[in-house]
Order: sequence, then structure tokens, then C-alpha cells
Amino acid sequence: MDLARMPLESLRAELLREPGHDSPCQPGACRDACASPYAGLQWPPLPLVDYRLAVAREILLRAAYDELIGRDCLGSPKAVRDYFSLHFASLQYEVFLVAYLDSQMRVIAVEQAARGTLTAASVYPRELVRQSLQHGAAGILCVHQHPSGNATPSRADEALTGAIKSALLLVDVKLVDHLVFAGGEFVSFAEKGLL
Repeated sequence: MDLARMPLESLRAELLREPGHDSPCQPGACRDACASPYAGLQWPPLPLVDYRLAVAREILLRAAYDELIGRDCLGSPKAVRDYFSLHFASLQYEVFLVAYLDSQMRVIAVEQAARGTLTAASVYPRELVRQSLQHGAAGILCVHQHPSGNATPSRADEALTGAIKSALLLVDVKLVDHLVFAGGEFVSFAEKGLL
């Protein structure tokens, strides 16, 4: 079951549903033949506590995303870092996210550019250029996490950042920063002078 695709009301109902109820719909609202599109799926797909935590995390992510959209990422770096901290919490694999920014550095959208393994994620600069143009972005903010717990950028991270910056310059889109998250901390390429 893909929680990211579930409507918010269904997610809220999931938190309230009693254990043993065999489909994700409103508690007490089901009859023998449940009309839910999720009927017939094994519930919960994870141990109950893990499943409820995953549902709660998805609800929190959506609320944080709504708060982030339209925010000036340079003027409110705490909101940006809070969103990404929540997004990366408990992930055991690398994820590379991109925040697309307007000319005032306000967030237009945040999208996952790549999902990888424990040690790497394949990111293609040309795809970031394409998505930047599609969003009409004037800048982007790249963020990824190291599941290892060490936020120090690797040589591969530095090479990728250089390639992304060069590709974006061709279409007049600025790479505002690249943040690496690990162990509850961020390392900023801009702050370290690596951009």
C-alpha cells in the first residue's frame, strides 16, 4: 500500500482504525462488503506500531509540505531544514530531493529526484534541468541524506554538485545550495564554500 497516494482523509482514518479491521476505511463505517479501494489488502502491511508510525509520518510530511510551499527558503532556513529532517527521518536508503524555487527564492515544489541504496543514489543533472524548466524555476535547492550517519559530503557528492551547477547555468537556473543530512545534522555546500 502506497501511503503517499492515499487521500489525507483515508490516512487519518487509518490512524483511528482498530487492529484486526481488514480494510483501510472509516472505523465503524464498514459493512460485510467494504467499498474501499483498499479492500482485500492485508492490514497492516507492516507490524501495527510501524504501520501507524508510517501513516503519522505521511500526515506530518503533508502538513510540513503545505507550510513550506511559497516560503522564502533563504529567509526561513529553519522551515526548510525542518521539512527535510522530517522527510529523511528513519529512511535506510539514500533519497535525493530537489526544492524548485521562484525568482524570490520561494518554494514552488519539492520532488524526489532519485531513490537509491544504502550508499548511493543515481542523480542525472539533465533531469534536474528539465524539471527546473517545467516548473519555471529560477533556482533549486538540492538535499540528500547519508544513512551512514556521517553528513560530510563525499567526493562523489562534490562532483555531482559541480555537474548540476554547470548544467543549470546553461539555462540560467541557480543552484542555491546542496544540503547533506545525516544523524540529525545538515552540512551546507554554500556555507562550506563548495559551490
